[in-house]
Order: sequence, then structure tokens, then C-alpha cells
Amino acid sequence: MAPSSKADKKAAVDAAAWMFNVVTSVGIIIVNKALMATYGFSFATTLTGLHFATTTLMTAVLRWLGYIQASHLPFKELLKFVLFANFSIVGMNVSLMWNSVGFYQIAKLSMIPVSCLLEVVFDKIRYSRDTKLSILVVLLGVAVCTVTDVSVNTRGFLAAFIAVWSTSLQQYYVHFLQRKYSLSSFNLLGHTAPAQAASLLLLGPFLDYWLTNKRIDAYDFTIPSVVFMVISCTIAVGTNLSQFICIGRFTAVSFQVLGHMKTILVLILGFLFFGKEGLNIQVVIGMIIAVFGMIWYGNASSKPGVKNDAAIQFPEAVSKSMEDHQNLLRLTTRFEPLCWSLA
Repeated sequence: MAPSSKADKKAAVDAAAWMFNVVTSVGIIIVNKALMATYGFSFATTLTGLHFATTTLMTAVLRWLGYIQASHLPFKELLKFVLFANFSIVGMNVSLMWNSVGFYQIAKLSMIPVSCLLEVVFDKIRYSRDTKLSILVVLLGVAVCTVTDVSVNTRGFLAAFIAVWSTSLQQYYVHFLQRKYSLSSFNLLGHTAPAQAASLLLLGPFLDYWLTNKRIDAYDFTIPSVVFMVISCTIAVGTNLSQFICIGRFTAVSFQVLGHMKTILVLILGFLFFGKEGLNIQVVIGMIIAVFGMIWYGNASSKPGVKNDAAIQFPEAVSKSMEDHQNLLRLTTRFEPLCWSLA
């Protein structure tokens, strides 16, 4: 196959993986907002545990169907990943509870510099001037349209610090483990989802009670709320899988930068479906700046020699990336009629 054809094919698959992540991520945010705001289900940690339990079931079915092959991940690595991931989930929930919305958004924005630092220190990646400047433009744009009131306290700062570092480490580790142990996204999810489901379902109710002073066993489950929970868990399977695919194909930094496209989309959809309160010239300008920065980043990071070739350290990862691509195509073909029937 000609180099240009390979490049075009890779670009198409990258775009498909990214759109898969955007659609599922935005979808789950909207569904969860309805579940929590309309039906009062405020048990976010437990809900995340249910998400991973559903994902575990999905990986078991895919393994039975032959889409996931046997693989090995050392227990030590699995334990570190689960600790990073669970601290990320709990840290984000606590940070949102203890901080103002403005400081919470600033903390989320700081994940990009932290992810850059991790890649520079551990992968020896060097960023071009255009890449650095485009990242700053993205951060500026998102800050302009999302950061309003900013107040901070000691415990809130500590929660945000833990959330930022654990999330950045978890996303870096997704990329690292896939390459070091030649794992496809399906393989890695098959290893990590059961451990996360078990730990979050065990600890989630207690953490949610501590955060909200509400007990999940006292919640009034209704048919509509259960339906929304099922929809949330179903979409979460795609969100979890697409995150692993995207970080595996790109890097944690690229995932963070492009991830702010989801922030912009959520804002736009929020204005469309939940009213235009809060929509002003500042928000519009921030969106324009952020989108410009994302386009600039995409162009700058795609130039040869912008980053070092860290992927060369783990050559077998290329075949695993293709395995993800083939599995994704086969799954899309098999379940496309179902997707159309649900639309």
C-alpha cells in the first residue's frame, strides 16, 4: 500500500475513533445530567461502578465471541492503574463538591500541563513551539468560556491536586501499558474493568454517603430512573472503550487537548436543550478561541518531528492498534442495525 494511502487510512481511523469518543462522552454527560437533576440520583461513584460492571460484561461477551484474545498484565501494574483511576474518579467528585465551579474548571485545565510534564519526563517527548502555543490557546479559550467565580480553600485545593495528578497518571498509564505489554484497547479494558467495577461497587455507596449524606438503599427507584441508569451504563461501555482506543492511538496530552472539544459541545448542547441562560459574548469568544487552538494543535502536532518517536520503543503496539481497528469495524458492522433501530 502506498504511504499516502496508509496515511489517509490512519487519519480516517483516528477521526472515527475520536468521533466515537466525542459522541459517547457527550451522550453520557447529557443522560447523567438528566438522571441526577430530574430523578435525584446523586450517587456518582456507585454509578461509575455500575458503568465498569457493564463494561466487564461487554468484555466477557467479546472474549467469548473471539474478539478479545488472551493476554497478560502483571498484577502490580493492574493495581497501580486501578489506584490511579479510582483516585481520579473520587478526586474529581470531591473536588467538584469542595471547590467553586471556577476553580474546578481551572483544575481540569491544569491536567494538560501535567500530562505534558509526564510525557517529557518519562517518554522524553519534545514539543515544538507551535504545539506549546496552540495548547496555551486552547487553555485560554476554554478558561474564557467556563471559568467564572474562582474561590479556593485548603481541602478543596488538596482534592483538586489529587484529582489532577491521578487523572493525568491514569491516562498516561493507558498509553504506557498498551505499548509496554502489547495490549489492544480491548485487552486492557478486559483487565482493568473488572477490578474497577469490584472496587467502586464495594466502596462507592460509602463514598457517596460521605459526599451527599444520602444512602443508595433509601433511593426511590422508579422505572424512568432505572431506564436512564441502563442507558447511562450502555453508553459508558462505548465511552470507556473509546477512551482507551484514543489514548492508545494518540497520547494523553492529545486526548486532553481534543477532549476540550467535548467541553465546547456540551456547552452548546446545554444551551440548545436546557435554555440559553449563561450564553453571552464571553462564552462565544471563548469557544471560538478554543476551537482555533484545537485546529492549530492538530496541525502542529501532525508535522513530522514534532514529537519524539516514543512509539518505536514498543513496535508490537502497531499490530495491536490495527487489532483495535479491525475489532471496531467488526463490531460496528454487527451492531449497526441495532444502533439505527434505537436512533
